[in-house]
Amino acid sequence: MDAYLKDQLDFTGVKVALLVEKSILVVLRDNKTDIPWPNMWELPGGGREGIETPLECLQREVWEELGLTLKEESIIWSRIYPSILDKDRLAVFVVAQISQKQYQEICFGDEGQEFKLMPIGDFIKAEGVIPQLQERLKDYLVGKEIDN
Repeated sequence: MDAYLKDQLDFTGVKVALLVEKSILVVLRDNKTDIPWPNMWELPGGGREGIETPLECLQREVWEELGLTLKEESIIWSRIYPSILDKDRLAVFVVAQISQKQYQEICFGDEGQEFKLMPIGDFIKAEGVIPQLQERLKDYLVGKEIDN
């Protein structure tokens, strides 16, 4: 795990690509006109609260949205990017693996309309997915083979 995930760096929030075998867990955003990207597919995660580290933010958001305890050892890749909502600030993108059993234990929270597994190849090509998240997952996939 990258050391900065436990640092008090200045960042806006964290998004996580939760991989279940060759699929990715996606969440359909609420269809509300007052939020960015209404009714689009995205990844779990959200904004930093207080002085959270990126890891603390990630673990809190995954718990709030999915009822899952995400362990540090589940994290397989991370990178710092410009924030999607504020280009002058930073955000963290994480890739983690969860098991099929963990996926089946999800207790979906009150943010978003639904969640599902989508083949990784479909996610990076699909319409209706937040494009910046597609690009960030592509960065992780460089040099890796994926099957559709």
